[in-house]
Amino acid sequence: MFDLVGIGMTSRRTRERMIDRLKQQGIKNPLVLEAMRATPRHIFVEEALSSRAYEDTALPIGYGQTISQPYIVAKMTELLIESGVPDKVLEIGTGSGYQTAILSHIAPRIFSVERILPLQQQAKERIQALKMRNISFKYSDGGWGWPEYGPYNGILVAAAPAEIPHALLEQMADGAVMLIPVGGDRLQSLQRVVRKGNEFEVELIENVSFVPFLSGRGQ
Repeated sequence: MFDLVGIGMTSRRTRERMIDRLKQQGIKNPLVLEAMRATPRHIFVEEALSSRAYEDTALPIGYGQTISQPYIVAKMTELLIESGVPDKVLEIGTGSGYQTAILSHIAPRIFSVERILPLQQQAKERIQALKMRNISFKYSDGGWGWPEYGPYNGILVAAAPAEIPHALLEQMADGAVMLIPVGGDRLQSLQRVVRKGNEFEVELIENVSFVPFLSGRGQ
């Protein structure tokens, strides 16, 4: 059973302090701020770390993965919807399910792919506790995307490949936006890719630090 309300360092008041900090960091979109306010981040981390859930830091979630810091989650979501809310979003890297839940508050349909099965199972339990029903999950190599339901109006990638997987570019609808960190272990840049016909415009946003984008299915 999940404590969706929280007390002490996981309380509503603590969550409001996170929202105030996001505003100070430049997050302005009311849809994003409300989604961050409504989503209890503390249920997406291990209980031992729940008191740190609303700090602006990435936290370990096991299997060599992390839950991204709130600012990065909010920033990527804000950039994804800047020119309009996409009808269908493909998320590569479900992880804890926190970014998935944020997207679920905003976009009508979310298709989330995860290569580590236990992480996906945990994320499903958390999503079910929040009664979110517009999310579909797939256990697969993220580099393949989820072509059966494409093309997508938005794609958000939560791991850093050395270069953008071609399969993900192919699954972008015309006018679609993709947010993806690209680079090696030490130097990565968050990139926004916009498809215009057969062309792809790439904008460098800022330096980031994500786990590497791995191929195949994990255990």
